[in-house]
Formats: sequence, C-alpha cells, structure tokens
Amino acid sequence: MAKAWLFLPAVAALCLFTAASLQAKENSAGGPGCAHESAKQCVDLALEAMGGRERLQQVKSVRLQYIGHTLLAEQSYRQEPFITSYRRGQTTLDLTNQRVLTEVKLTWPESDPGQSDVDITLIVGPDGGVHHTKDVDSPCSLGEIDAARETLALGPARLLLTASDAPDLHFEASETLRSTSHAVVAFTWQKVPVRVLLNAFNHLPDAVENTQQFQDFWYFWGDVQQRIYFDNWKLTQGIAFPTNLVEERNGAVWSSSQALNVEFNVPIDDKAFGMDVKVAKQSAASHGWNRAFSGEKDTTLAPGVDLFLGAWNSTIVKQSDGIVILEAPISGSYTQGVIKEARKRYPGMPVKAVLSTSDSWPHVGGVRSAVAQGLPVYILDLNRPLLDRMINAPHTSDPDVLESSKNSKNPHWRIISEKEVLGSGENRMELYPLRGGSTERQYMVYFPEFRLLYASDTLLLKGEGTLYDPELMNEVAQAVKRAKLQVETVFAMHQAPMAWDQVVVLIEKSQHTESSGTGS
Repeated sequence: MAKAWLFLPAVAALCLFTAASLQAKENSAGGPGCAHESAKQCVDLALEAMGGRERLQQVKSVRLQYIGHTLLAEQSYRQEPFITSYRRGQTTLDLTNQRVLTEVKLTWPESDPGQSDVDITLIVGPDGGVHHTKDVDSPCSLGEIDAARETLALGPARLLLTASDAPDLHFEASETLRSTSHAVVAFTWQKVPVRVLLNAFNHLPDAVENTQQFQDFWYFWGDVQQRIYFDNWKLTQGIAFPTNLVEERNGAVWSSSQALNVEFNVPIDDKAFGMDVKVAKQSAASHGWNRAFSGEKDTTLAPGVDLFLGAWNSTIVKQSDGIVILEAPISGSYTQGVIKEARKRYPGMPVKAVLSTSDSWPHVGGVRSAVAQGLPVYILDLNRPLLDRMINAPHTSDPDVLESSKNSKNPHWRIISEKEVLGSGENRMELYPLRGGSTERQYMVYFPEFRLLYASDTLLLKGEGTLYDPELMNEVAQAVKRAKLQVETVFAMHQAPMAWDQVVVLIEKSQHTESSGTGS
C-alpha cells in the first residue's frame, strides 16, 4: 500500500549505554577538529557553524518544499536494482507544539495506467497521527509516527540542540566519511543512542547514524543500521541548512530527499493540523507489524485444506504424515498462531513443513519463527540469499523467538528449483516455480485432486472487480499452460478463492483494455 514518507527518515531504539563506558569515552581524545575540546564544546562549534545557538533556538517552525524517491526494496519483483517510488510535496514542522504536517503527491510504480499518482496528507502530533482527507481521518502507521517525532528532535533544525542538552553527551571513535576525518559525538535521546559525525574542517554535521528496529517494512530485518547524510548546504535566514538528505539502511542507499525551498518561522495554521483525536490515538496504540493470528475467517477449500482469510492469507493442509503450513507472513506471532491452530485442529500430528512462496518482506515475516521451531521451510532457489540474510539478521532491540532461541538457528531449507511433489494422497501438493518477468521470485502450489491452485502473491481483485497488476496473473496463466495443469479454482495470499475461468476472462479483458489505451 502506498505510504507517505516524511522528508526526514526515522531514528529509533537501541540499548542504553552504561555510565562507566560513558565516562571513559568522555575522557578520551575528542577527535579531528575537536582535539582539545569536550564533547559539548565540539557541539558548540557545530552550532556556531550552522548559524549559532541563539539563532537555531529562535526557529519555531520549518516549511520544506521537496522532491524525493524511495527504493522499494520490499516491493520489487526482481530485487536489486529496485523499482522506485517518487514523491513531491511540502512538510511543515511545528517545533513549538511538536506537530508535523506533510502534504505529498506520491507516484507509485505498480499502478494501472493513469492511476499512479496518489495525494496524501499526513498529520502527526503528540497523541498519534492520521491520514487526513476532507471526509474522514484514518490511522497512520507506527513508522510514520516514529519518523515525525524523531524529525522534530533529531532533524537538522534541532539535532545539535538536542545533542547539546543531552546529559550523556560524549565522544566516540573518530571516523572517515567521504575521505574527510570526522569527530563523532554520541548521546541518548529517549533511550535512543544517536551518533553525529562532525566535519573536522568546517564542524558541520555531515551524518547522523544509529541502529534500530523500524516499524515500516524494514521491521523484518530487526536491528537495521541507518545512516542519514546531510548535504547540499544552503544559507537561509542566517542558518546553514542541509537541503539534501540521503538515507542508507544496512549499508545500501534507500531514500533521498531534496528540499527545493526552506522557510523558517512560517505562520502555523492550527486548522491545517486538525485531526480526529480518537483516530490518532488508535494509530499510536497499534501493534504495527507484530500482528497476532485470528482464526475467525476459516474457509474449507477441500477436506483437510483450510484457508484463513485476512490481509495476508495462510492455509493449513492436513496430509497423511503431518501438517503443511502454506505461508508464514506478517510476523512471528502470526505464524506461531497459525501453527498453534494447526496443532489444535489435528492433535498429535506433527507440522512437517512450511511453504514460503514469495520473497516480499511482509510475506516472509514469520519464517524466522518457523526456523526457530526447527521446521523445514520450502523456499524458491532465487530467494535463498535474501532469506539467509534475514535469518542471520540480529534482533537484539526487540528479540523475537529466533533471537531468543537456545536451539540451532540453522534453517532447514527445502529448495524449489523445479517441480516438486509434497506429500501423497488426496492432499498432495505440486510446487512449480513461476519464472516470469514479474513473478521470478515466486512459486505456485497445485492440488491436483481438487484442481485447486494457490497463486502466491499474484492475484488480487480491486474494488471495481478488475485485476491488480494483470501481468502477474498473465504469467501464472503461462506457467499453468506450461505445466499442463487443469485448474478450476484459484486463490492467493491476498485473494479468496475464485473460478479460474473468471480469472482468465479478466486477464484477457485487461490486455484488451491496455491495448485500447483507456486504462482500467
């Protein structure tokens, strides 16, 4: 789903530094450009380089008109190089009242012709945040709340003031950044360790970095290393301000924003920041991606084949020698819930396998939980490098079951590179790699006795009854034809069962619509 990305990315939690280590670091050498200064004096030099402490303290609001892009690492069909979303908009920071208003036009690449642009208004305040329209407010995400709050305290307008006020401000080992030596000052903000790299020559802050567990799609990587570069400095109203921010996550460039216009102390219109307080509080109370499983929407597809519908679907399949879990999405707690439900339905039967058919990050969110339980996991050959990294990613900020497990953390992968049969009898399953241009990293699952096909993450009907990204299902149809399957019913991770003939008609209709140039 399209999301409004703030001009400044998020920073978040790590563990606290001990008082002893802080004292030791504070007494160490200051680093390039601050060899004879304390950490606070080094920050004072940086404040002076930006325009002076008093001038920065007098900034009560900031308005940024900007353009930017985000690499959709979690959404890309074929991994790196990633497809890209684009945004252009305006962000207003009310520093006095700790509020953020972002109005953005987002251009989403996975869209129908003529429907790629989405207008989004995001408002975040002390109680939470909303996506605002003229008719209704809806809860925003935890990631957007974190990004807004941390922007207010750790964005360029307030970063050095926040550092200067930190009681645990100290030096850490100096670093070389873009061939230039930098002093590194570090401090804790609301239990968040923050590091700022200060240029040895001009004392400007060139980057801020930390390690955290994000609440956006990067949640699934646990402790993510983040670095935000400050660049393209402009003198505005006596303040040197970085207009370009580039964010790295785990060492890879992920997002970039360029401010086209920067204004300080703009008038604040309280009406523009108005939002439904109850809805805002709902957003703040959300569990984010750490979602629990609910077995309320149970659909029996065939005897012993039970589909559980939700934003992400999972299926429990009973075979003669054990249970197969088809998909482990969203979170470890969700997948644990699916497995618990399977054991409740079929007591005494072992869970013999978990099938993970796609590499999109929310779709594999529960795989770590399956690995923690020592379960064999069937994955596509192309997805193994990504999943190996995900299994090995540390989760110390918020330990999950795999991080806390005392058992071996080595996964029991079952690699799918060609047709493979799983089980026997009526509920046997045939696994087929899709290998299409947009489905290269997915495999489908066929139940031959029931002429039932699971199409991974390719099938989704939109509100008007048309296909989301018809190319995906076109590639499934090609794979079905290659394998000479006789499909009568199809379902997917985001789609309830429907007749295969109906899907074929929709594919043909989408091709006719696109060729006529009218869009869908």
